[in-house]
Amino acid sequence: MFHPRGPTFVELMRQALTSTKRGYDLIAPKFDYTPFRTPEPIVEGIAKRVGKVGTALDVCCGTGAALFHLRACCSERVIGIDFSPGMLDVARERMESAPGTARVELVQGDVLDMPFRDEVDAAVSVGAFGHILVEDEPRFLACIFRALRKGGRFVFATTERPSWSSPSRWAAEGFNAAMHVRNAVISPPFVMYYLTFLWPEIRERLLAAGFTKVEADQNAFAAPYDRVLMVTAEK
Repeated sequence: MFHPRGPTFVELMRQALTSTKRGYDLIAPKFDYTPFRTPEPIVEGIAKRVGKVGTALDVCCGTGAALFHLRACCSERVIGIDFSPGMLDVARERMESAPGTARVELVQGDVLDMPFRDEVDAAVSVGAFGHILVEDEPRFLACIFRALRKGGRFVFATTERPSWSSPSRWAAEGFNAAMHVRNAVISPPFVMYYLTFLWPEIRERLLAAGFTKVEADQNAFAAPYDRVLMVTAEK
């Protein structure tokens, strides 16, 4: 779990005891060496599914893992938005060597109040859904829907809910319970939960937000990521 260049256990505990934003500022330089970073085959697969577009938006872009691949997909602009200045600093460094010629725009802002209107051809979000509270999901999806041009697509990866016989289910439920207790007794909260944006439940929320042609590809990724689904929702 602990990479030599990654955060120590103490640093991760310090992150968990502060706010979500401050926590990610603290570990930003080491985040890519944590087990919480989305595996590269999934990141690459999402960018490949986006294909060639004019402008793409990475929502909760973090250190720019997806942005790095998206830039080559775009002929005009590639935009990343995140609330953490520290994560954006790492993304800015990464994008200096990203292939492609599209203009790179990094925006520090709230993904529940994004300024984009009918201006991107594709939107992605990678490994960030656990930071969106369930009650904020309609607002989150509405912002993405509003950012897309007509015919634009929202592309992301998720899974189905594991069964209770799966160790991963017990681990995720245990983590979530601990976070609920932490946030009940410590302020400000640190928002990070597992088992969010799962298929097929998220399909109904996407449709309610106005998306059409909501599809999940169950064969998008090879083992060991073959349980991961690629979801595409069109405006």
